[in-house]
Amino acid sequence: MRHSGQGTLRYIILPALCLALTWGRTYARQASDTLRVQGDTMTLKADTAAAAGDTLRAIAQLSDSLLDQARKIKIRPEVPDPKRALWLALVMPGAGQVYNRKYWKLPIIYGGFIGCTYALLWNQQMYKDYSQAYIDIMDDDPNTASYMNMLPMGYNISGREEQFKNIFKHKKDFYRKNRDLSIFAFFGVYLLSVIDAYVDAQLSTFDITPDLSLRIGPSVIEQHTVQRNGNAVGMQCSFTF
Repeated sequence: MRHSGQGTLRYIILPALCLALTWGRTYARQASDTLRVQGDTMTLKADTAAAAGDTLRAIAQLSDSLLDQARKIKIRPEVPDPKRALWLALVMPGAGQVYNRKYWKLPIIYGGFIGCTYALLWNQQMYKDYSQAYIDIMDDDPNTASYMNMLPMGYNISGREEQFKNIFKHKKDFYRKNRDLSIFAFFGVYLLSVIDAYVDAQLSTFDITPDLSLRIGPSVIEQHTVQRNGNAVGMQCSFTF
């Protein structure tokens, strides 16, 4: 009976032990495969991170190189062409100033044109009115009395016609002269805008350095006269610009 019980235990324990060993070996293999897969994944991530780091370093180096080259390059603004500025100003007043990028001069130029135009129209109208008044007061037709519109309402000039003839003639000549001056002023503004555009373009390359200084110090001055030659001590002024 003892041998029978031991045999039974052997048939039960040995299969269970084999099953446990098989399961343990399978679990160990699965765990090993999982660890290997995780290791490969981590290695791949590390390689990816390293490649990304290398790419970022390359981009940073390229950016630094471009910045260094940009610092070395001295960008100079476009220098205006005086001839082009002249022709633009001749064709269109103010276009030369726009070409020279002096936009703040445009209100001055066009303000001058507007002022001259207003003065021209005003003096022309006054000249026309006083001319007609002078013509009417000079004739003997009582129906032509437009000169009364130039006088205060109810003003009577009876007995002083000759005096007002001279006044109207003087006013007519005065406004005619101012009209002509307005025309000359208009063309003067136009001519000044053309000259300004040309000169401004010419002086765009003129070097104006901020280093302006005055130095005063002793100096030895050579003297050459009929009696003798020699040196004298004096003061010397020198400008640096």
